[in-house]
Amino acid sequence: MNNVQKAILAIRSIESTDDLNQLIDAFKLQRTYLARQAARALTVGDNVNFTNSRTGRNTTGVVMKIAIKFVTVKTIDGLWRVPASALTQIA
Repeated sequence: MNNVQKAILAIRSIESTDDLNQLIDAFKLQRTYLARQAARALTVGDNVNFTNSRTGRNTTGVVMKIAIKFVTVKTIDGLWRVPASALTQIA
């Protein structure tokens, strides 16, 4: 049994709303940490790839600006504000 399956079993055993709210806060904090870590790994001018939410296709572009959680990416279709965790850096 892997860690995710163990976590799911632990979640299912929660019977208190307060405990569940603490768990939700922990998830939000971890998501914020991962987004910021992804943003720190990028620099302006990096080539990146992401899945376009409008077409569902992979889109390639160049990092123009890095904010706390979101990155502005210039593509042939224009500027996109993309969550840093959704970007893949192209070598």
